[in-house]
Amino acid sequence: MTPRFAPASDDALPIWPLWKGDALPKEIGNPAWPEACGFRGDAGQICLLPDGSGAIVGALFGLGDPELAERERFAFARARKLPAGTWRIAAMPDGLNPEEAALAWLLGQYRFTRYKGQPADGPELVAPDGVDAARIESFAAAEFLIRDLINTPANDMDPSQLEAAATDLANSLGASITVTRGDDLLHENLPLIHAVGRAAQDAPRLIDIRLGDSGPMLTIVGKGVCFDTGGLDIKPPSSMGLMKKDMGGAANALGLLKMLAETGAAKGKRVRVLIPAVENSIAGNAFRPGDVLTSRLGLTVEVNNTDAEGRLVLADAMALACEESPDLMISLATLTGAARVALGPDIPPFYCDDDATALALAKAAKTARDPLWRMPFWPAYEGRIEPQIADLDNAPAGGMAGSITAALFLRRFAGKAQRYIHLDIYGWQPAAAPARPKGGIGQGPRAILTALPDMLP
Repeated sequence: MTPRFAPASDDALPIWPLWKGDALPKEIGNPAWPEACGFRGDAGQICLLPDGSGAIVGALFGLGDPELAERERFAFARARKLPAGTWRIAAMPDGLNPEEAALAWLLGQYRFTRYKGQPADGPELVAPDGVDAARIESFAAAEFLIRDLINTPANDMDPSQLEAAATDLANSLGASITVTRGDDLLHENLPLIHAVGRAAQDAPRLIDIRLGDSGPMLTIVGKGVCFDTGGLDIKPPSSMGLMKKDMGGAANALGLLKMLAETGAAKGKRVRVLIPAVENSIAGNAFRPGDVLTSRLGLTVEVNNTDAEGRLVLADAMALACEESPDLMISLATLTGAARVALGPDIPPFYCDDDATALALAKAAKTARDPLWRMPFWPAYEGRIEPQIADLDNAPAGGMAGSITAALFLRRFAGKAQRYIHLDIYGWQPAAAPARPKGGIGQGPRAILTALPDMLP
């Protein structure tokens, strides 16, 4: 599915988005019909406007209360059964950002159709005046890629198939890609990736994509655990049901790469994407609780829970990335349940030691309506990730500050990056919302792209 705006047309029907309580537009003439229909501008309310013969000549669409922080509410105009055909926004009300409205419409087109066939044709929108249609279409296409990758079940999205998707994307963007698989991970000194993925039938691997050959370097590391049983510390069924989404960090990394390349934001920069792609499976050769593993960096890690595997595979990939001292390194990972307890599914926490970089990302998250919330690398908790018999503990006891201790663990492998940002994303929409159907979701890429000129000039 490719999100697209409709070509401009004189036959496009007008739609007037209105906040609750706004006066009806003068263009509709007699207000008796909307009033008789009970139109008040409530969120998602649609009033179709007929002419004297009953033909539809326009529509009113309710945006609801402007004080509410609900995102992408204009997507309701499509979702609430606006008739098929071509539409145009007749007038943009104060407080509704044209780019947000345009993106919301395109995101509202998304359907995961791999197993159920194509949806019926719906209404189309002409891009609002002043909007960079190609840029917004690129944002939506990247989001569709993220959603498709996460929504695909693990039997059709194992490490090999994630590699194939990454290869297709790299080829389409003119980027280079190399992949290290199986026992070659040991030969290339990537032992943690190998340890986590070695019990699976599909070999673990590290996917390495490069775009651009000059300028400051941005490295993106995405967690690619294609399915997580929890390993020998096996998850209960209630916790394992969504584990096809545990490669959501990798999906978001690939979506961000697509966005960077297609919008031109990668121009004049070197972009590298590293994805450790594994399944955390159970077999006789699975890594065990109590094992002590040696990382690429040389730090030893005591495995106190095999279900805390994401930080292990990220650690080796980040250590490799830091050997080039990137100007900015970003990790994207569906890493901890603690982040969801703290902030819920909609707001991923991010961690960054550099105040200027963190401020740029926080501002961009608000501008792009791609919410993020800064949390601290709290130094007083460093001792919690240091067990007695190894340098690091992958799963500190006690359960408190789990997202922070995971971030502190990762920071130990980011030392040679000039600046480092970690996003602990959820990657899943648990209930349908405007432009966000239940299922896989992008979290962070639009905010990162929007902040990039300030973070990496």
